[in-house]
Amino acid sequence: MLSWTLYKQQWLGNVRRDLLSGLVVALALIPEAIAFSIIAGVDPKVGLYASFSIAVVTAIAGGRPGMISAATAATAVLMVTLVRDHGLQYLLAATVLAGLLQIGMGLLRLGFVMRYVSKSVMTGFVNALAILIFLAQLPELDPARVAPVTYALTAAGLAIIYLFPRLTRAVPSPLVAIVVLTALAMAFGWDVRTVGDMGALPDTLPVFLIPQVPLNFQTLAIIFPYAMAVAVVGLLESLMTQNLVDELTDTRTSRNQECIGQGLANTATGFIGGMAGCAMIGQSMINVKSGGRGRLSCCFAGVMLLIFCVFLGPWVARIPMPALVAIMIMVSVSTFSWASLRSLRTHPRSSSVVMLATVVAVVWTHNLAIGVLTGVLLSGIFFAAKIAQLFRVTSKRSPDGGTLTYRVEGQLFYGSVEDFMTAFDFRDVPARVVIDVSDAHIWDISSVQALDMAVMKFRRAGAQVTIIGMNAASETIVDRLALHDKPGAMDKLLAH
Repeated sequence: MLSWTLYKQQWLGNVRRDLLSGLVVALALIPEAIAFSIIAGVDPKVGLYASFSIAVVTAIAGGRPGMISAATAATAVLMVTLVRDHGLQYLLAATVLAGLLQIGMGLLRLGFVMRYVSKSVMTGFVNALAILIFLAQLPELDPARVAPVTYALTAAGLAIIYLFPRLTRAVPSPLVAIVVLTALAMAFGWDVRTVGDMGALPDTLPVFLIPQVPLNFQTLAIIFPYAMAVAVVGLLESLMTQNLVDELTDTRTSRNQECIGQGLANTATGFIGGMAGCAMIGQSMINVKSGGRGRLSCCFAGVMLLIFCVFLGPWVARIPMPALVAIMIMVSVSTFSWASLRSLRTHPRSSSVVMLATVVAVVWTHNLAIGVLTGVLLSGIFFAAKIAQLFRVTSKRSPDGGTLTYRVEGQLFYGSVEDFMTAFDFRDVPARVVIDVSDAHIWDISSVQALDMAVMKFRRAGAQVTIIGMNAASETIVDRLALHDKPGAMDKLLAH
C-alpha cells in the first residue's frame, strides 16, 4: 500500500520540470488524439476528451508516476467495427465495461503475468513501437501532401531539440521547438499543415452522460468481446510501458495499482463521451526525456490539453505539424534500442529470433498484442526446448542381472516425455525394474501419463516395478493423476 508521504512526494517532488514536460506532452497529444479518433471513426472531440480524462485519472489513481496515458491507436483500432455497426453510444458503453474489467484484473492481482514477458520480447516491443511512431509521421512528410518548406521546418525542429540542451536544460527543448517554429510559420505566413488541419477542436467542456444503450443481455453480448479485447490490449501496453519507464527511472512501481488506475480512467472516460485508452510509450518517453517524473506531469498534461482545445483552440490550431513531427521523430530515435542491433551477433540465436519476430509481428499487423503474444509464445517454445535438452535417462543392471535401475535426471514434462519413453528397453526386461527419479521433477499430466505407460509396459512384460526418490511436489501430482496402481489401469490409460 502506497504511503501518504510517498504519494505526496510523487506529486510535489519535481514541480517545475513536471509542469514544463506536461506542457510539451499536452501539445503533442492533440494531433495524436485527433488521429486516433479518426481511426476509430468518431468525432475528434471523443479522442480529445478521452485523453484529458484518462491522463488526469491515471495521474491520481495509477501506479506509475510520470507515465502518460491517453487515447491510443492500440485501443482505437479495436473499436472500428463496433462504431461502424452500432454507433458511438455502444463504444462508450464498451469503454465503461473495459474499465470495469481492468479494475477486476487489478483486484485479482493479475499484474504478475508481466514477469513471464522476457527481455527479448520487451526489446522487440520497444523497437517495433519506435518504428511505428516513425512510420506514423511519414504522411506528414509526403511530397504529394506538404509544401517543401515542411522539410526545412522539420529539420530546424530536430536541430533545436538536439542542440538547445547544450545551451540550457532549464526549458525542455521540444517546447522551445514548438514555440520557435510556430512563431516563424505565423510571421512569414508559410504554407504548412497545422494542428487545425487535423480536425476541429472541441469548444465546450465535457459533461457527464450515461451511454444511451439498452440495459439488457443483448447489449452485453455486443459490447463484451470488444470490451475484453480493449481491457487486455490496454493493460498489456500499459504494463509494458510501465516496465520501460521503471527501467529508465530506476524505480519500481505497482502493476496491480496501475491496472486499477487504468480501469478507473476508462470507466470515467466512458461517462464523459470519451473512448478507451491506455499508456502511451511515445508520450511517456517525451515526458521522461523532458524531465517529467511525478504524477503532476501527467495530470497537468491532461488539464492543459483541455484548456488548449477549449479555450485556446484558435492558437493551438496554428501550431505547424512539422514541429510535432520533429518531436515524434526524436521520440522514435530515442526509443529504439540501437544496442539490440549490435547484440544480434553476441546474444543467443533464440533470443534474437524472439526479438525480431516481435518486431515483425507488431509492424506487420500494427497490433501490439499480436506481436507480444508472438514473442511470448516463441520464448516459451525455446525455453521448453532448452529444458528438454537438459534431460537424460541412464540405466544400470545389477551384478546378478535380476534388477535394472533407470536413473532419470532433469525436468520431466511434455517436452521431454518422448526422450523419457525411448530411453527404456521394453524387450529385454529383468525380474525387477527400478525407476529412480531422485534427480528429476515431474511437472504435468503428459509426464504422469508417460510414467504410467512405462510402468504398465514393464509390468505387462512380467517385471516388478518400483519408483523411488520422488520429491514432495512430484509425489503430489502423481498421487492425484497416475493410474498405474489403480484397478483397470491399462484400459484407463489407453482410453486417454
